[in-house]
Amino acid sequence: MAVLQEPIKEALEIKNYIDGEWVESKGEVKDVVNPATGKVIARVPISTKDEIDEAVEAAKEAFPYWRRTPPLARVRCLFRLKELLEENFEEISRIQTMEHGKTIDESRGETRRGIENVEVATGIPSLMMGQSLEDIAAGIDEYLIRQPLGVFGIISPFNFPFMIGLWFAPYAIATGNCVVLKPS
Repeated sequence: MAVLQEPIKEALEIKNYIDGEWVESKGEVKDVVNPATGKVIARVPISTKDEIDEAVEAAKEAFPYWRRTPPLARVRCLFRLKELLEENFEEISRIQTMEHGKTIDESRGETRRGIENVEVATGIPSLMMGQSLEDIAAGIDEYLIRQPLGVFGIISPFNFPFMIGLWFAPYAIATGNCVVLKPS
């Protein structure tokens, strides 16, 4: 079997993932073409404004629950994500090569960097502890409390959509924020 044997037999029909469900888009659909073969490997939706609003609203509704989820429980989700990414490392790398025309080594490097960011984000609870300083001035104590902010929108660029999405999303999730991620 060749290293780059295409794991995709027919074009994948990609859907939006909103509020825990795969949702068919009403927007225009674009082909994703393997630049080496000219073969269509996927069809992706160009989401409508209403679909984007729906994703943002779902994230806003999830935020109060997610921010109250204990940090260690949030990090367990990232450990599971890391495990899944490791298990599917070669397939993820091959898909990136097929989609972007990168060499397999470049794709493996991008995949590894993305996984490393997920791994680093699992250490966030120790950084979320905050700080205090008594008597910073006469009768004044200072407290630093780190708190989740809300919903983060992440648009990853076309040249590193996997890695750059994982530069931000794991940290936002680990710190109790919600994410709407749009790969280019």
